[in-house]
Amino acid sequence: MAQFLLGAITMLSLTIGIFFLHFWKKTADRFFLAFGVAFGIEALARILQASTDRPDDGRPLVYVIRFLAYALILAAIIDKNRPRKTGS
Repeated sequence: MAQFLLGAITMLSLTIGIFFLHFWKKTADRFFLAFGVAFGIEALARILQASTDRPDDGRPLVYVIRFLAYALILAAIIDKNRPRKTGS
């Protein structure tokens, strides 16, 4: 059952990542690029977790990869809300 759920989460993460990359292609806003890449990284972490002999057992590598994905999302949000300097 855990393998099935990890597969579903992987598929949905990839779908969401493609969705954000589609909007990045239309708008060239790096916020969408960061979110698309972060969800791709999240899918990679789920694939690595599912490929272990005990997918419900937490592996440090999986959590480090997830931390990088969440840090990328946080950096994108901070970058998007940072005040911009206007050129005079």
